[in-house]
Amino acid sequence: MAYVDGFVVPVPKSNIDQYREFAHKFGVIWREYGALEYRECVADDVKPGKLTSFPQSVDLKDDETVIFSWIVYRSREHRDEVNDKVMKDPRVADMSPDKMPFDAKRMIFGGFEMVIDLK
Repeated sequence: MAYVDGFVVPVPKSNIDQYREFAHKFGVIWREYGALEYRECVADDVKPGKLTSFPQSVDLKDDETVIFSWIVYRSREHRDEVNDKVMKDPRVADMSPDKMPFDAKRMIFGGFEMVIDLK
């Protein structure tokens, strides 16, 4: 079964177009190195919750929106191989947090083993 890296990112609404360009550039790189899928989604219906929510998870500001994204791999091992190549790619290696169109310190991310895949 597949393996997924998931991300939740706060992006200033004024930076959405810049973020799309940024994400597309990186998506192409991940796919070049073998990622099976690369998806980026802008929040459309994510309200604050009573205890938890997407907005609360990234300490969302009034002028920001949430981006939910994921990358699919064949396995954890495949993900580690792809990410190792991506991080060595000069198009990625020179990317510092201050060049990103979002606050990387509030990004949430992690790897997940897929347990159900209904297609």
